[in-house]
Amino acid sequence: MTPFSKPTSPEPRATAEQLDAAYRKGTRAMATALSLSALLAVVKITAGLAGNSFALVADGVESVLDLLSSVLVWGGLRLSSAPQTPEFPYGRGKAEPLAAMIVAIILLAAAVGIAFGAVHEIVTPHGPPAAFTLVVLVLVVATKELTFRFLTHRGTDVGSQAMLADAWHHRADALTSVAAFLGISLALLMGEGWEAADDWAALVACVVIAWNGVNLLRGAFREVMDASAPQEVRDRIRRIAADVADVHGIDEVRVRRSGLVYLVDIHVEVDEALTVRRGHEIGHDVKDRLIACELPILDVLVHIEPPRPTPEAPPRG
Repeated sequence: MTPFSKPTSPEPRATAEQLDAAYRKGTRAMATALSLSALLAVVKITAGLAGNSFALVADGVESVLDLLSSVLVWGGLRLSSAPQTPEFPYGRGKAEPLAAMIVAIILLAAAVGIAFGAVHEIVTPHGPPAAFTLVVLVLVVATKELTFRFLTHRGTDVGSQAMLADAWHHRADALTSVAAFLGISLALLMGEGWEAADDWAALVACVVIAWNGVNLLRGAFREVMDASAPQEVRDRIRRIAADVADVHGIDEVRVRRSGLVYLVDIHVEVDEALTVRRGHEIGHDVKDRLIACELPILDVLVHIEPPRPTPEAPPRG
């Protein structure tokens, strides 16, 4: 689209409908995750206190953090799906990776907090955990793994970095529960002198949680900093634009992600003898074709340029 053109095509409304559908899918998934996290937090903390297992109590605290992260992701999805306004002409898509960054930071904070608690329990004499805590942990691990798979599927479906981050938060919680299960099992099987086995297990799980937090933070940070979209996305955009009538070539394609959508900046080469009006029409055609494609493109800025000069053929002889 040339700088002086106005959006007249109906295709942007279709994009808005797609965003609304993605938002509804995302919020339903996050509501399910919120309900499960609340239930598991109560069960784990209660069972951990009753069964003398710090690893299970720490696991319950992790579920409380899951609640907070799910709320943040839901808020990020809701804000990022808001329409463009004069104040926010590019939309509010950055709210979504910002929510993902906060979730990643919560993961790192949880890892540090659980590690301090585990070290304190290791150096403090205490009795072995109760056997019934193992049953609780089996149910917890199964529920958390199913939640992870559910949110990963939905997050991939709607293209939400924050939902994928929250899914890994649930996977980290499941790993903490697995570590707690192994630690409690050792403490019960080995007897006296192994009471702190579940505390060591919680400490090991902190390393896994922190690793996931760092990876998620890196991905969200790249999106906030407008890292380029994947090469296959840029290639697809280049092919669609090059197929528009009177387009001689594509000089440059810049694509960045903003929440659930892409923003495109493309340089299109046309015959330099064309009128300004015809160049303007070609710019509209390119924009309309890109917004109508299967990619979640919210807006396109088209720069019209003359063809690049071709190098002269070397003299024969």
